[in-house]
Amino acid sequence: MSRSERVIVETVTTPPADRRFAVSLFSRLRTAKGQANPFPIYAELRSRGAVAAAPWGGHLVTGFDVCDQVVRSRDWLEPDARWREQQGDGTRWTAPSSREMSRTLPALNPPEHTWVRRSAGLFDRGSLDEIRGMTERFTTKLLDNLAERLHDGEADLNDLVAEELPVAVIGHWLGLPPADYPRLRELTHDQVFTQELLPSASQLALSDAATAELRRYFTDLVRLRRARPGDDPVSRWIKVWDGMESDQDKADEAVYFLALFVLLAALETTTTLLSTTVLLLLDHPRQWDRLTVQPDLVPAAVEESLRYDPPTHVISRVSSRDCELGGVEIRKDEMVHLLVGAAHRDPAKHEDPELFNMHRKPAHLAFSGGIHYCLGAPLARLEAQTLLHQMVTRFPQLTLVRRPDWAPRVAFRRLLNLDVTLA
Repeated sequence: MSRSERVIVETVTTPPADRRFAVSLFSRLRTAKGQANPFPIYAELRSRGAVAAAPWGGHLVTGFDVCDQVVRSRDWLEPDARWREQQGDGTRWTAPSSREMSRTLPALNPPEHTWVRRSAGLFDRGSLDEIRGMTERFTTKLLDNLAERLHDGEADLNDLVAEELPVAVIGHWLGLPPADYPRLRELTHDQVFTQELLPSASQLALSDAATAELRRYFTDLVRLRRARPGDDPVSRWIKVWDGMESDQDKADEAVYFLALFVLLAALETTTTLLSTTVLLLLDHPRQWDRLTVQPDLVPAAVEESLRYDPPTHVISRVSSRDCELGGVEIRKDEMVHLLVGAAHRDPAKHEDPELFNMHRKPAHLAFSGGIHYCLGAPLARLEAQTLLHQMVTRFPQLTLVRRPDWAPRVAFRRLLNLDVTLA
């Protein structure tokens, strides 16, 4: 393995047997087979208990109730800018892209998190009503294109629909030029590596470059909207922050971080939700057939997809004090990685957890919980439900052509293709 491909990790003191097991487990997770189906590996880890030592320090949490406890408790903090600086130079936490992400909403802790979140004012009922019709129109147009391709035999639904719908919706809402959408998608795919569980040095370099370009893009956008305000979220955020911050440069910086956060949050995970939901239903044709005659079950199908294979498999938190978690001693400022992809299959929480069953009432942590519950959850659900409603109506005979490939990730799931045809 070259220097540029080495995983960025921190020095740890972990019992050798536990460390060997965890290192072996994550080596398997990083293979193509592990990325396509990580759940048997998660089951092995869960067999060691709800909380296990991570090879690079901190702990891995696989039990649902323990994960739920952490995301809802104010004793567990985001790894914010202060925490990242304490990790020292040369770690993945002080990479330029990581420093930049530490100033976005998901990485803030109270009290700063509280007033930044309030300033965003995202996706209330009024906003969703405004977006709903637009989402339906974009979905119809994208499925028209899919239908044309399917006339020739097969088509990549991930490329033609799942990648396109989220950027069309959020781009239109933010007032971004459609010509910019392809580049913004590419930058988002690269930027997310800094949020991965074990990014390599080369992946961090991609993320650093993408983050720098996104900064230029959105700072230019804020400058243009300040000069020529309109009826759009960025213009509204400028007005809100001018009332909160007397320094215009600081106000514009805050608006930049909001715009960056909204784009990153709206694209990557929603795309994965769309493609994964369709994949899971095509893998379970009886449930797909049920939806074609009973489309009122679409919301339940989306929720079961969020449980069965969520877009984000890892949520990280830092302890605010010395404590005990799942019978394990945790030190102040120590990190825990909540493997929600594993917790969602915890048999102590769900009966027959390996069964994809849209008739269950699933509990899941796909949108986190507590004060950090995802602001974009209503929009993600709207897009997924809109797409699925139209698909089961227009393409009841849709089938999978071949197994898809997955991107080299652990925390942020991403399908690279979803090839379908009409039976």
